[in-house]
Amino acid sequence: MFQTFEVTARPEQGPPRLAALREVMESEGLDGFLVPRADAHQGEYVAARDARLAWISGFTGSAGFCAALRDVAGVFIDGRYRTQVKAQVADVFTPVPWPDVSLVEWLKEQLPEGGKVGFDPWLHTVAQVEGWQSGLKGSGIEMVQSANLVDRIWEDQPAPPMNPVKLHPIEFAGESAASKCDRLGKELAEAGQDAAAITLPDSIMWLLNIRGSDVERNPLAHGFAVLHADGMVDLYMASAKLGEVREELGDRVRQHEPEAFLDDLARLEGKVRIDKGTAPQIVADALGDRAVAGDDPCALPKARKNEAEIEGSAAAHLRDAVAMVELLSWLDAQAPATLTETGVVTQLEACRRRDNALQDISFETISGTGPNGAIMHYRVTEETDARLEDGHLLVLDSGGQYLDGTTDITRTIAIGEPGEEERAAFTRVLQGMIGMSRLRWPKGLAGRDIEAIGRLPLWLAGQDFNHGLGHGVGAYLSVHEGPQRLSRASTIPLEPGMILSNEPGYYREGAFGIRIENLLVVQEAEPLPSSDPEREFLDWRTLTFVPIDRRLIVTDMLTAEERAWINAYHREVAEKIGSRLGKEAKLWLDAAVAPI
Repeated sequence: MFQTFEVTARPEQGPPRLAALREVMESEGLDGFLVPRADAHQGEYVAARDARLAWISGFTGSAGFCAALRDVAGVFIDGRYRTQVKAQVADVFTPVPWPDVSLVEWLKEQLPEGGKVGFDPWLHTVAQVEGWQSGLKGSGIEMVQSANLVDRIWEDQPAPPMNPVKLHPIEFAGESAASKCDRLGKELAEAGQDAAAITLPDSIMWLLNIRGSDVERNPLAHGFAVLHADGMVDLYMASAKLGEVREELGDRVRQHEPEAFLDDLARLEGKVRIDKGTAPQIVADALGDRAVAGDDPCALPKARKNEAEIEGSAAAHLRDAVAMVELLSWLDAQAPATLTETGVVTQLEACRRRDNALQDISFETISGTGPNGAIMHYRVTEETDARLEDGHLLVLDSGGQYLDGTTDITRTIAIGEPGEEERAAFTRVLQGMIGMSRLRWPKGLAGRDIEAIGRLPLWLAGQDFNHGLGHGVGAYLSVHEGPQRLSRASTIPLEPGMILSNEPGYYREGAFGIRIENLLVVQEAEPLPSSDPEREFLDWRTLTFVPIDRRLIVTDMLTAEERAWINAYHREVAEKIGSRLGKEAKLWLDAAVAPI
């Protein structure tokens, strides 16, 4: 099994660890210390060594931070985790709804007389630090760079990951590393910049066509890089990881040990681009006035998938769909009382493992039934494992890391006879998903401009959900990839080749959860007879082909167009994967895609 179900953090572990941290804070003359869920590379997912937030507080969500002061410790969590955090942290920690409440405003309230709050400059970005400095001006509160105090008290902290790196074949990458380096180096030169410091692991993986396994569920290797305007690259990655790949990278890539990164930055000449949103503060400190603000040069090129990446992702999704349908067929054949959440996860992974291209799952499978389904990023453990019950819903959110693509799919499944409230909410969520899937929009719009389409049916019923409608997805890379998103906060225009999720949901705390998710790729829209000739439009190509549970659809709520969409989608599901299925799964699929 890729996935395990052990409990990785317990609420009772937090209080003594917080007390130990406060002792060190006092010895350092600090009134507070920040503990983010972050590493020096500023990726979303962290290795075990860098899971400091979970270690100190018990909170295991993928975003957030703890501001530990002498008398109060706030755990800042966004809308996805406001239910989860209640079960994971002890009462010595205070959940803080973030970003509704900013760190700056919270510190002003908690430290009215001022004080010194320490932070590790490797773990916070330039943009974060600048925001604090601006917001705290005149407050008497000083943010102080510090060694990492959690590392000082974490006696059994895991070692840094040192897993081997492998090449990503050109047949899947679609462009050589040399071509990428030359193309992006030329863009730096045209911008009058001599180099760019790159800290995000997925950017380095994409640029050099390599993959690693330093972070669970993501094919990433930790390291840093400097891309020069002449297309040369200085790669700061442990030689023990690179092995024979070092020779394959060629002469344009000069390898150095990571410990040399800051000293080499200090010796660089000319203008060096850094992305303030992802570069650690310590990188800016090393560069001084030679640092020039700009976007990570790999971010948008990586997001704009080429033909090989798109077709690879499409192929991976079809094979993944076979695994999903085999699972759904198996699930319907079982008596609910015999199944638990972990049993479903285990069976789904077994179905996916039949594909030799599978390298890992793309995140910990979310398998939440009944009230657990209302926890948006629920991770089932041996202690929370719930039995499936008649009348409950099962939220199953999962994905695979295949050599040719990364998948992410959510289906909400009826267990027995669902209630009327659940069916009505499910239908609204489905209507939002269909609305976004059918959308055409003018070129130049960003996620924030169209995201409301996926919420409208819920809004009309006075309902909503506390997560974005969709996130970017990599090509055998991170399952959450920026900079594009379907989010109120996203200002990045959507462009052809970008892959995003479309996943509206609804969550009734203590009762049930609903989410439906397909992956889509942006493409040029075919002109319509009525189209303005001077306007260019975009639309979506669907990548995910797995039936949607018809038992949960209130057909009378659907418009004629919505019924037509779901019937056409199910016909396409049958056409694309029917011949790939075993006999029993094929019979199940034929019934599952019957017209409504």
